[in-house]
Amino acid sequence: MSASQQRFVYQDDDVIEKAFNWKQFRRLFAYMKPYSKQLLPVVLVMMVLGTITRLAIPFLISLAIDKAIAPKLGNPNLSLLYIYTGVVLALYIIQWAANTYRIKFTNVIGQRVIYDLRADLFKHIQKLSFRFYDTRPAGSVLVRITNDVNSLQDLFTNGVVNLVIDCVQLIGIVIILLVLNFKLGLAVMITVPIMFLVSTKLRKKIRLGWQDVRIKQSRINAHLNEAIQGIRVTQAYVQEKENMKFFDHMNTVNLKSWNRASALNQMFGPFIEITGAIGSFILFWYGSFLIQHGELTIGLFVAFANYVGNFWDPINRLGQMYSQLLVAMASSERIFEFMDERPTVGELPDAKAMPHIRGDIEFDNIVFQYEVGRHALRGISLKVQAGQSIALVGHTGSGKSTIINLLSRFYDPVEGRVLVDGIDLRDITIESLRSQIGIVLQDTFIFSGTIRDNIRFGRLDATDEEVEAAAKAVFAHDFIMGLPQGYRTEVQERGNILSMGQRQLLSFARALLANPRILILDEATASIDTETEVKIQEALKTLLQGRTSFIIAHRLSTIRHADHIVVLDHGLIKEQGTHDELMAMRGTYYGLIEAQYKFLSA
Repeated sequence: MSASQQRFVYQDDDVIEKAFNWKQFRRLFAYMKPYSKQLLPVVLVMMVLGTITRLAIPFLISLAIDKAIAPKLGNPNLSLLYIYTGVVLALYIIQWAANTYRIKFTNVIGQRVIYDLRADLFKHIQKLSFRFYDTRPAGSVLVRITNDVNSLQDLFTNGVVNLVIDCVQLIGIVIILLVLNFKLGLAVMITVPIMFLVSTKLRKKIRLGWQDVRIKQSRINAHLNEAIQGIRVTQAYVQEKENMKFFDHMNTVNLKSWNRASALNQMFGPFIEITGAIGSFILFWYGSFLIQHGELTIGLFVAFANYVGNFWDPINRLGQMYSQLLVAMASSERIFEFMDERPTVGELPDAKAMPHIRGDIEFDNIVFQYEVGRHALRGISLKVQAGQSIALVGHTGSGKSTIINLLSRFYDPVEGRVLVDGIDLRDITIESLRSQIGIVLQDTFIFSGTIRDNIRFGRLDATDEEVEAAAKAVFAHDFIMGLPQGYRTEVQERGNILSMGQRQLLSFARALLANPRILILDEATASIDTETEVKIQEALKTLLQGRTSFIIAHRLSTIRHADHIVVLDHGLIKEQGTHDELMAMRGTYYGLIEAQYKFLSA
């Protein structure tokens, strides 16, 4: 594999080596428990009716042959034959009605189970911490919620019930065969142990084969998500051919993986047919022998033939069902792997709601690392008074974004504490903290929907007037009103109809509408033109009053009026003070400002 073909290697690409166990399926089937009162009575009645009629029909046919036809071949007992025929016909109608209603009912229940499972999975992944998403592409997460859950539909709709029906039918046929003629029944069953022995050998290979298919599909989804999101970069650097070449490689690998799993899966059918053929040969050979010696009637032989035919059909379905269970096992393992993930940033059992924040913040000897041995912060200590504006400056990778990530509790420090109003963030609920923090990022995310909906995302109960007031405060109102439908304009996925500067203004309005006690601006004005930035700076003087704010920016105009400036370098605080104090030091901050002036004047 070339270097470009190795770029998609993710944590969840490893095969989950777990033994096939019913404990896993009991956990999966627990989703059916809420519907057991609806499911069991109706399905049980329909299942019993269908099974009894299926088992009774061959025996009635044998009676019709032995009682109404065979005794008088030239002059059959038509009255008795009509009775048997009518009863058999009635049983077929009952069987059809029972199966039709059962399938319809189980389909409805099965879809509800899938709905619950998908909802639980989506609810759970929204609670997972940033570390979880740091190691997994969006496409890989998406395939768990869609493909893996969808692969369980057949299992929940009819698979489980059919499994029970086929097992009951098999047991019933075995009992009937042994009762009708023990020697012939035993002879016909001689191939069954061989069949189970071979199927056991295939079990692990098939399970791992379908699991590998899920992994390959996950990689394709991850690549598709990245390819679509990065299409502008791909076309700008004329890398379409290389991208297609890489996708073709992934597609080929997926096809080969599917073919391998499918080939193993398809081995069940022919093997069952061969086993059935051997059983039929034994039936006709040994059955004719018993008929010749008067130990078996023609009617019972016909019944045996019907029962043996009915025996191999459920065996074949059980083989297919087993393959379906293996596919479901592969999917359920991947689903529950996510469900078993615990947030690295969790809440204590006795965590309390954060009271109304005043805004005093303290970073007490913070040590943090994203990976073992790779420190992002090294013993940071910083005190911020309520209402202060703090500017964080430094080179890329100096730890600026890490500080605001810890303040928002997207991560927890390895050592030290983050205190807000003297309360350790680990002692309070996450929702009560983040609901009082507003964040505007450089990489602004705009959701599909209207302009108004995107601004209102900051506070869902805000009125239209409040939404427009927030937009006016950040000077977004004029460009919004210039759009075809104003605030009702649909912005499409990621706000593609808007410029980057316009998207940032919407994000700014969204944060202000939330009326946070702590406001974080992470390069929030990076994509806004100079004229608009001047207006926003004027608005910020009023908007930041009474709020503690953290500002990450490189532009001098954005940070020079901050109450306190902290200069970071490789996870350490190098300097701190006001703009004038830091300029007088002629240290790291002075060098950054001087370099910016040289760049702007060049």
